[in-house]
Amino acid sequence: MASANNKRNLFFRIAALLEALIILLMAIVFVFVFFIRGRNEAVPVSEDDPEVRTRAVIEKEETFYQLDGKKILMHDSTLGEVFVPVYSDVPVSTVNTDNITSRNGYAFYTENGAVTSYSGIDISEHQGEIDWGKVKGAGIDFAIIRAGYRTYGGGVVTIDENFTDNLRQANAAGIATGVYFFSQATTQEEAVEEADAVLDAISGCDITYPVVYDWELIFDDSARTDDVSVETLADCCIAFCERVKSAGYTPMIYQNKTTAMHKLDLPRLKDYDFWLAEYGDKPTYYYKYDIWQYSSSGTVPGIEGRVDMNISFRDYSKKGTPDAAEPTGAAAVTE
Repeated sequence: MASANNKRNLFFRIAALLEALIILLMAIVFVFVFFIRGRNEAVPVSEDDPEVRTRAVIEKEETFYQLDGKKILMHDSTLGEVFVPVYSDVPVSTVNTDNITSRNGYAFYTENGAVTSYSGIDISEHQGEIDWGKVKGAGIDFAIIRAGYRTYGGGVVTIDENFTDNLRQANAAGIATGVYFFSQATTQEEAVEEADAVLDAISGCDITYPVVYDWELIFDDSARTDDVSVETLADCCIAFCERVKSAGYTPMIYQNKTTAMHKLDLPRLKDYDFWLAEYGDKPTYYYKYDIWQYSSSGTVPGIEGRVDMNISFRDYSKKGTPDAAEPTGAAAVTE
């Protein structure tokens, strides 16, 4: 009887051991198939394929930014003079504002007595019908045209009514073009949706100036973006810009001086081109900017009413549409 029980117990031990070995083998196979082989066999993104778009992997820096002890002095309507510490790792502007002059309502930047800036405007359907031949004849080198916008109430993505005609006619007149999107994104996913709407709208078009992310606060009304945090805004900027960059265009962020200094996480966004809005005779923004919007009340032949005026310190049209490159400041994954 004891011998029979011993044999039965031995049988159960062997069966339990075999069962454990089978489970272990299945676990090893699972890990190999879904993690090791899957990662090794991932298909790389082809930089030559313009249809491949990437989504930024948002990387967060958890440490405090390094400061160099300098101060940027600004004016506040309540507090008077205030200061903001300088980020030592954000590029500083190299524009010598003494070289900026104005003539006939246009701003120019000169070096060694020669004009080295490029005159531009930014427009939308609000400008109505435009005579682009007259605009070109008035000395305008480039135009940044609104591709679309997201409504700040309902959050509906909408393509600008006159976008296609403005883009086609501006190019036909010999004016270099870029585009911007007025964003009211509150998540990374919405920022990617906006970027995709722009990329679809400009597919096959001659775009040499940047594709711009224009996220703005809405004043005197409630908006879906009223409670967007600093971190979320930076995430949206990166998501839009990396999507645009992966399609082969130059991404850019547009912002006014005050919002840039207090709302943008500049150390996370420092590698993107920047379009500064600061109205006046000369800009006072401390950090690097590539285009300066100096007026919202300019007049240009061929356009009825007021128009935004800009100068670019770079000739983007000479570079042409850039090739897709590795993401700046963030990794990317294909979708």
